[in-house]
Amino acid sequence: MKKWVSLMLATVVTASLLAGCGGKDNDSSASGKDAGTSTEDNGVTKFSISLRTLNFGHVEKSPDINADKWVKKLEELTNTDMDIRLVPHSEYDQKMAQMFATGDIPDVVQGQGGVTGKEMAGSVEAGVFMPLDDLLQKYGQNLLQKIPKEAWNRMTYEGKIYGIPEWLGNPSRRATWIRKDLLDKAGLPAPKTIDDFMEVLRAFKKMGVENPYMGRQDFKYADTVFGAYDVFPYLSQFEEVDGQVQPKFFDADNMMKALSTYKTMYDEGLINKEFATINPTTFKNTILSGKAGIWSMNANELLQWQTQLQDTVPDAKLEVIPSPTGPDGKGGYYLYGDVNRSYFINAKYEHPEKIIQFLDWMVSDEAEKFFTFGVEGETYTMDGDKINYKQPTDSKAVDEERYRQSFLWLVQDTTYNKGSLSLTEDGRKLMGVFDNILANEGRDGIEFDPRLEALKKNPDITPLSDTPPPVLVTHMVKMVYGQEPIENWPKVIEEWKSKGGSAVLKEANERYQKKEGIFLPRK
Repeated sequence: MKKWVSLMLATVVTASLLAGCGGKDNDSSASGKDAGTSTEDNGVTKFSISLRTLNFGHVEKSPDINADKWVKKLEELTNTDMDIRLVPHSEYDQKMAQMFATGDIPDVVQGQGGVTGKEMAGSVEAGVFMPLDDLLQKYGQNLLQKIPKEAWNRMTYEGKIYGIPEWLGNPSRRATWIRKDLLDKAGLPAPKTIDDFMEVLRAFKKMGVENPYMGRQDFKYADTVFGAYDVFPYLSQFEEVDGQVQPKFFDADNMMKALSTYKTMYDEGLINKEFATINPTTFKNTILSGKAGIWSMNANELLQWQTQLQDTVPDAKLEVIPSPTGPDGKGGYYLYGDVNRSYFINAKYEHPEKIIQFLDWMVSDEAEKFFTFGVEGETYTMDGDKINYKQPTDSKAVDEERYRQSFLWLVQDTTYNKGSLSLTEDGRKLMGVFDNILANEGRDGIEFDPRLEALKKNPDITPLSDTPPPVLVTHMVKMVYGQEPIENWPKVIEEWKSKGGSAVLKEANERYQKKEGIFLPRK
């Protein structure tokens, strides 16, 4: 409780999370602070819920998400009245801290992983949310049966379940994408090694491709080379070396090789000179305008991006290829955790069983048909037992489909949408990508959950799931830009240690030896 009080005192805010975040009128009947108003006379379950925008175009462009037709249909199907309160993706951690500090907490709060993540700000430990074991046994049998044990483990604190997870059956989700039409024009095979990768990028450069490799701020979704050398500086990327646990970026030789590769890409114009400031929106828009050759993105987005790209470049063809390999003959991207999003119920909410029933419905056949295909007679028809569904082709409709299938479907296996993909040859090929390419690549490591206390004390040395610590990013960018010698990387490691990293190593090794709160590599 002391940590919780400290957070409340340290976070000085005056504005509510809910101001300007797209929720319904902020009265007490929609707030978790006022129990006893969670249902109406007609039996409709009312509850507020915070949802991260997650760069979904349909969400960000909506004038009022609560008036959205798919939200209204979902409420009709589940006999609910939701007050969705959007949390901007770019301000997620800040807004979550603000929410807990002000005490203006919705009835249901969406997290981005386990119970002790940074965004939860110690709220589970402080008793803000209720344990769900008894409720799940009585009202959530479908959830218990369909969600894997590994995902439930991430939702457990001191032996009790506190959240409902959206899970990931295949943790290898990110992939290397290539403009196959440009590769064919270059007359080259798909690259297998980093050397092959560089050869393709140089060929794209000669062909006039503006961004042979599409870079992005903080190397996020631009970390292909770090994967080849197995030096991801991320939260789940610890490893055991000579009996001691350390971050993978301690492998100075391979880290310097990876940075040297990026510097060559920068020097030769194979990556945008301004990559260090390219935000997610610019990243995607540049790709969809036809100005990129190779990049990284979640494989389940392939068909939607293909459709949107062809609005600009009709002959463009996207393909997922095996990620280029490094010295150990392996490659790929960091493996996701077993939980992508999660849902916690405010301890003050009067009828939590209604929320459990609502989320339990999410894994039903009816829910799968609704989120995948929409509404019969409007977006699909039935021919006996056969579903006739025409996938959208214009960008706006693709955004709407993606929103319905991903953003609004709160509890599901988010590896890919099997129902939609199985309808087309391209969809079946994409499922094959997951089963035959991504299942055979990817980098995992030792992860500590709950997060190491020493990491919480200094944000400058603390990585996120797919973003290096700020102290490392600063040096990484300077080295690629030629403003600092790459040979200085061992000094960067020492700087990390001096800013609190030594305490991180001590705690990590103590936890590792005791086998307390650790998740071992899956590959």
